[in-house]
Amino acid sequence: MKFLRSMIIILLIITVSYLAVVNWPSLMGQSRQILENPSKINHIPSPVESIPEDQLTVPDLILLGARTEAKQGTLYDASYQLINYPDGDVAPDRGACTDVVIRAFRNAGLDLQQLIHEDMQNHFDIYPQNWGMKAPDANIDHRRVPNQVAFLKRYGETLSLDPFHDQEDWKWGDVVYWRFPNGDEHCGIISDRLAPHGIPLVIHNAGICTEENALLRWEITGHYRYPAR
Repeated sequence: MKFLRSMIIILLIITVSYLAVVNWPSLMGQSRQILENPSKINHIPSPVESIPEDQLTVPDLILLGARTEAKQGTLYDASYQLINYPDGDVAPDRGACTDVVIRAFRNAGLDLQQLIHEDMQNHFDIYPQNWGMKAPDANIDHRRVPNQVAFLKRYGETLSLDPFHDQEDWKWGDVVYWRFPNGDEHCGIISDRLAPHGIPLVIHNAGICTEENALLRWEITGHYRYPAR
């Protein structure tokens, strides 16, 4: 009896292992292609890119706006610039990590420059006072990570910081914030493409805007969805 039970357990293990080996390539093929051939990311269709244009939602448009930045390889430049208001922007081939988020939101009809500026005009004292400012500045306020975080905490949906235990919380179009080992803050947009283990890729600019498997590369300090669903 013990022998029979042992044989059944062994057969079950062999069967499960076989199915995993057989199905793994088809389940993870796109993810492996992305990771092994980073230059081909832009040529691999994403779930969102298969949606008809008239059926795209706000998160879809946010993602596609961020992906445009990655496709054109926007160079990192966080320097202060005088820009228009509203709908102001720095040179299209340049931008900081926050500009990825700003341009992604603009693609969905959401102007973070105006939203943050108007909120700071009414509630300046509750925003971070890190730069010695005495009044809002529409040229730069929305391009600063702490100000984006303060706005999203107030008006967006605050979500899990753990992609492993709360995978269902991580949707494309979400905004993620990190802290580098040197203490600098960084941000990006969650992609609809998945790495192995179901962890989503991210679109961010830490030198040149790219879409890659980097969600777990640094300490995650914030994860938000706007508008809150």
